[in-house]
Amino acid sequence: MEIITLSHGEGGKSTHEIINKIFYKHFSNEILMQQGDSSIVKELNGKIAVTTDSYVINPIFFPGGDIGKLSICGTINDLAVSGATPLYITVGFILEEGLKLSDLERIVTSMSETAKVCGVKIIAGDTKVVEKGRGDRLYINTTGIGIIKNDFNLTGTNIKPGDKVIVSGTLGDHGITILCQRTELNFDSQIKSDCNSLHLLIEDILKVSKEVKFIRDITRGGLATNLNEILQEKQVSVVLKEKSIPIKNEVEAVCEILGLDPLYIANEGKLVLIVSSEDADNIIKVMRNNPLGKDATIIGEVIRDSTEQVYLKTAINGTRILGMAEGEIIPRIC
Repeated sequence: MEIITLSHGEGGKSTHEIINKIFYKHFSNEILMQQGDSSIVKELNGKIAVTTDSYVINPIFFPGGDIGKLSICGTINDLAVSGATPLYITVGFILEEGLKLSDLERIVTSMSETAKVCGVKIIAGDTKVVEKGRGDRLYINTTGIGIIKNDFNLTGTNIKPGDKVIVSGTLGDHGITILCQRTELNFDSQIKSDCNSLHLLIEDILKVSKEVKFIRDITRGGLATNLNEILQEKQVSVVLKEKSIPIKNEVEAVCEILGLDPLYIANEGKLVLIVSSEDADNIIKVMRNNPLGKDATIIGEVIRDSTEQVYLKTAINGTRILGMAEGEIIPRIC
């Protein structure tokens, strides 16, 4: 069994072997193969969007994806929710001594395949190796670059009472999948992560409406935290209808057993949008024509209330306030 050793991080023969046999083999494109200390790209025409992220998920393989697919999809989604077309990604790997080379290649292959499907090029990278026990198999850092060709304002500054809140599908799938895969939690679950790239779904939405006020991919902290972040300094509040929020029965069951709230659980392939009431039904129709938006639903609306709260109208017709997530909900989720 071939494994990562400290020599793979020393810049010598072993380093060049994994670069050539794994990274160049799977990531090859005309920009990366310049093989310089930096990659030179053509001049970009338009506003430039840049994002960076790090991925430390445990376990690194899970139903519906792996840390490699997650790193590409997560980076693309962070660009896309700004209205950008994703173009390039750089990747940095922190590898732990003892990692199987076959696992590394499996992850690199997943990244390559995901990037190609999404029309994105991996154009630069770096690899470091740490001693056994100083990492957790591997971590990945990415930087994403895209261009914005439209004039949409997706920052939420123009949110107003009456606007509708939409989610693109069921909540909590990713976080509960990861929980169920951890060895100390022996759930017999068929839940799969929703890990996916959402840029084409966002393109579909923006083609049909100029009344999208805000888009965000629902990741750490879940829907409730994301909405609280959106409302800061907006002088409005949001009311959600519990009965309208799509959650898989299995996700709900695991959350109930563990005392978790699915509205605070991470996703990796879902959007929350705030849109004008006039365009909401049309946007829902377009989203449902895309496989990643087939369960899109209007779950609430913006109200005139300067306290900037997220209210949940419960199934028994009560009301509770959904604050920001506090403490450690599920660590190492992405």
